[in-house]
Amino acid sequence: MSQPPFQPPPQPAQPPQPPQNPANPYAQPAPPPQQPPGFGPPSAPQQPPMQAGPVPVPGQPPMMYGGPQPVPGQPPMQPAYPMQPAPPFQAPPFGQQPNPTGNPVGAVFLGFLVSFVVALLYTGVIAATYKDQTYTTDNVLYFAHAVLNGAVVGALVGKVGRDSNGGRIGGAVVAALGAFFGYANALPVIIVKEQSFMSLKTLLEAEPFFPAKAWWNDEAHGGVDWLNLLGLVVAAAAAWGIAYLIGKNRRQV
Repeated sequence: MSQPPFQPPPQPAQPPQPPQNPANPYAQPAPPPQQPPGFGPPSAPQQPPMQAGPVPVPGQPPMMYGGPQPVPGQPPMQPAYPMQPAPPFQAPPFGQQPNPTGNPVGAVFLGFLVSFVVALLYTGVIAATYKDQTYTTDNVLYFAHAVLNGAVVGALVGKVGRDSNGGRIGGAVVAALGAFFGYANALPVIIVKEQSFMSLKTLLEAEPFFPAKAWWNDEAHGGVDWLNLLGLVVAAAAAWGIAYLIGKNRRQV
């Protein structure tokens, strides 16, 4: 009995294949369509999104920017100059102001002006009341003027010059000169009032230091008038003491 000839088994069915383009034999993706020329901005080609940094390697921490990164196994680096905390701002107490340095030159100048005015007033008092004055009254007025002149000068020096030794010394000298010239200038005024200006001129030409000699000499008892010298000391001491007290108080405030 004869057998049929051997036939190979049928091949399994395969999915349909797209027709191959002879211009693109490797089936690469087609480029994006190009915009035809016309109005409007040209379309930018599509690009993959940019990454902010390198791709982290699996098993390592992500890289941080902004400074040197610590090396594994080593302590972190400390800055060469550690920052010190700033001291807190302390405002001055209420009502307390900084104590600026005084102006001793201006204080002495103001004291000189005021001393001149006080001495001028004393000269007018002496010229107006010299006929009615006794020896005691003359000395009382002289010492009262010395104390007043020194007190006014010392107050100005203490307020303007503050705690300045130079201002105190200058104020003491100015007060002593005010006490001297307040008395010595009264003598020429009395001569002009009793006689004339020509008489004063003749007297000063013969004795240029006549007012100072009259202040120095004691006409009642003769010799040196120590009370007049003591008046200079009183005026200087009053100016120094008051300037010292006022200057210290203004410094502590």
